[in-house]
Amino acid sequence: MKYSNYHTHTNYCDGKDSPEAFIEEALWKDMTAIGFSSHSPLPYDNGYSIKENRLDEYCKEIRELKEKYKGQINIYLALEIDYVPGISDNFKHFTDLLSLDYTIGAIHLVKNKNTGELWFIDGHEINYTIGLTNIFKDNIKLAVETYFSQLNEMISTQKPTIVGHFDKVKMNNKSRFFSETDGWYENLINETLTCIKKAGCIVEVNTRGIYKKRSDSLYPGIFALKEINKMKIPVVISSDAHKPEELTSYFPETISILKDIGFTEVMLFDGKSWNGEGI
Repeated sequence: MKYSNYHTHTNYCDGKDSPEAFIEEALWKDMTAIGFSSHSPLPYDNGYSIKENRLDEYCKEIRELKEKYKGQINIYLALEIDYVPGISDNFKHFTDLLSLDYTIGAIHLVKNKNTGELWFIDGHEINYTIGLTNIFKDNIKLAVETYFSQLNEMISTQKPTIVGHFDKVKMNNKSRFFSETDGWYENLINETLTCIKKAGCIVEVNTRGIYKKRSDSLYPGIFALKEINKMKIPVVISSDAHKPEELTSYFPETISILKDIGFTEVMLFDGKSWNGEGI
């Protein structure tokens, strides 16, 4: 099968190259589609999300490129929208304002419900560890439960098209604080999958953790993927690319893993609807 990637970050946010550079690479790789999904704006300075005053420029450029490369590759406009209760905007705000083709919902900042402090689970592992100590007093079970509670709230209230790297809380864990086989962790995974099934979202199988050597397993991991297959929840493969050369990183291996589990198809977007394609 030819590849598509719907999770891509350019230099409008924390990506390392222009949208057109990604498109040129996608054409060279003979891909069928590429979706641009800058990190949504947040109401405070940070090093990874698009600035509010650049949203119109971002949308304009993607739409111009869509016309320029029409007939060569399908190009889509999206955002990866952070959900932080009481801080981030509703997903519908961005969808309506920008006429997005789809949304990716994700958690990078976990809000302590009692103090309002934010635990940044992405980036360098030292930030993860310091945040765990300072914000959750080294109570990893409470911290992870808070992450999944926030994720479930996002799924239920915002209903993103795609749920991005939904078990990313494991990224900087590296088996130091908990195991993916712990019963309480598997229960949290199943609770979230129930929410996803009810909301009708697509699960992203994200390869970035593996090819960047930040995780020993895909997002989501094997246990979750087996449950997803049992529940017949649709999946899409993405590399969460921040550089053009990452567009299809670890795709062949991921397809092999999905086939071994029992998956027979992944979802592709045609500009109007998502449909399964055999793998």
